[in-house]
Amino acid sequence: MQFTGRDLAPVTPYMALMENVTAQKAKAFEDNDLIREAAALTREFSVAKPGIYWPDFLGSALVGYIGLYFAITGSQLAIQLAGAAVAITFLYRAALFIHEITHMKRDHVPGFRWVWNFLVGIPMLIPSFTYEDTHNQHHSKMRYGTDRDPEYLPLALMKPHMLVFFMAVAALGSIGFLFRFAVLSPLSLISPWVRRETVARFSTLSINPSYRRALPEGEFRRDWIIMETGASLWSIGVLTAVAVGWIPLKAFLIYLTIVAAALVLNQVRTLVAHLWENDGEVLSVTEQYLDSVNVPPPGIMGEFWAPVGLRYHALHHLVPSVPYHALPEVHRRLAAKFGDGSNYDKANYPNLRSLLARLVASSVRGGKAA
Repeated sequence: MQFTGRDLAPVTPYMALMENVTAQKAKAFEDNDLIREAAALTREFSVAKPGIYWPDFLGSALVGYIGLYFAITGSQLAIQLAGAAVAITFLYRAALFIHEITHMKRDHVPGFRWVWNFLVGIPMLIPSFTYEDTHNQHHSKMRYGTDRDPEYLPLALMKPHMLVFFMAVAALGSIGFLFRFAVLSPLSLISPWVRRETVARFSTLSINPSYRRALPEGEFRRDWIIMETGASLWSIGVLTAVAVGWIPLKAFLIYLTIVAAALVLNQVRTLVAHLWENDGEVLSVTEQYLDSVNVPPPGIMGEFWAPVGLRYHALHHLVPSVPYHALPEVHRRLAAKFGDGSNYDKANYPNLRSLLARLVASSVRGGKAA
C-alpha cells in the first residue's frame, strides 16, 4: 500500500489503476517533437553556474537592504518612497531565488541554500522549507492542475471576487507569516495537534486551500527544524524589540509593508504564471505547457515583475531542471526551431497587462461560484 504526500491517505489498487487510465488519456495530445527537443536542451543546459548565482543574489539582497535602510531612515518623503521602491524591487528578486533552490542540485552551488535562508528567507519570513518538497508536486504530471497540486486553482473559472480575495491574502501575508513563526511555532512545541495543523495548513507557499502537507521526514526534517527555529527566533526578537522600544514602531511597519508589497507583487506574477483554465483534469505535458505562460523579450518589464527566469514560466515547465540563467538561450533555440504558430509559440504572450485582462475577462464571462 502506498501513501500520498498530500494527506497520507492510502492509495488502493483501484485508485492506482484509475490513475494509470487517466495517465493514458493524458497522452492523447502530446507534441513529441517539442518534448524531445526540450529534453535535449535540458541535457545541455542543466548545470547551475555559481559565478552567476552568487553575484546576482548577493547584489540584489545588498541593494534591497540599502533601499530598506533609506525607506526607514530617509529624512524626506521622496527619499523614503524611492528607498521603498528599490527595496521592494530588489528584495523581491532576491526572494525569488527560493524557486531556484527547489530545483537546483545542491553541489552545483554549494552553500547557496543556507546563505539565502540566512540573508533573505528568514528576514522575509519565507524560509525555503515553505517551498521545498512541495513545489515539485506542482511539476508532477499526475498532480498538475488537480486538487493535489498545492500551486493551482482554476482562477479563470472562478467569480471575480475570488481574484480580489486572492490578492488580499497576499497583502496580509507578512502579518500572517509573523504570527505563524512567533506564535504557532512555539505553541507547536507543546501541542502535537497544533504541530500537525501548523505543518499541514500554515507551512507551505500554497494557493490551493484544500492542500494539506505531510509531516517532514529524514534529513529534510532536520533542515526544516533549523530554518523554522531561525524564523521563530527572528520573529519573536523583532516583536520584542518593537515592544520594548529598541525598534521604532514606524520602522517595523515600514519593514512589514515592504515585505507585504513584495508578496503582493509575487501574487500578481502568480496570477499570470498560468492561464488557470484547468478544472481538475490530468493534462499531458504539452497541455500543461500550453496552460502556462512565457512573457519573453523584446519587452523588458517582465524582468522586473517576473525575475530570476520566471518570465519563462511555461518553458520552465518543459525544462524544470534548467537554471534560470540558461532559459533565455533555451527559449531562443526553441523559438527559432519551431517558429510562429507552433505549440511552443502558443505559450508566449506580449505583456502583463494583456494577461491580466484575459484572466479578468474570463472570470467575468464564465466564472463559477466559489
